[in-house]
Amino acid sequence: MFSALVLSTVVIFVAELGDKSQLMAMTFATRYRARDVILGITAATAVVHLASVGIGYFIGASFERYQGPIAIAAGIAFLGFAAWTLRGDELTDEEAQKARKAKGSALLAVGLAFFLAELGDKTMLATITLAVREDWLGTWIGSTVGMVAADALAIGVGALLGRKLPEKVIQYGAAAAFAIFGLVLVAEGAGWLG
Repeated sequence: MFSALVLSTVVIFVAELGDKSQLMAMTFATRYRARDVILGITAATAVVHLASVGIGYFIGASFERYQGPIAIAAGIAFLGFAAWTLRGDELTDEEAQKARKAKGSALLAVGLAFFLAELGDKTMLATITLAVREDWLGTWIGSTVGMVAADALAIGVGALLGRKLPEKVIQYGAAAAFAIFGLVLVAEGAGWLG
């Protein structure tokens, strides 16, 4: 469980760097208390990633004898995440405006926005991919911690530096990390087949 927790924390933290969720977190933090934003993010992330882990666990358990091909497919998925990261992910003006004008409880507004934003996002897909091969509980906790930590970092850095983040450095670093994870998984899967 511990290795799954550490691995998923690192992978999801890296996946979240430069993601539009970080921009949403900073935007919400301009309207609500940072504590409420982080609690809303945590609740939404825990629910989405629990579903992701369930999907990944089912796939892994159903296809256990195909570990080599699954590792290769996971590696290819991570290479795809690297390309997705390089492509970039930006918060549209409309999404930023919705975040600024959200009414009602901060926890509800932030939680619902993050829940909807994370459905089908690369962090959800990365969590599914990790849960195929890793302990489900460690993956769930780690992926939740990784995402909340990255978004909390964005809120803190955004408060200190405004919007002058070294976006390209973060983007290239995250893409390189995904590519490395992907290549390792492909090599591991090829080892199972050989």
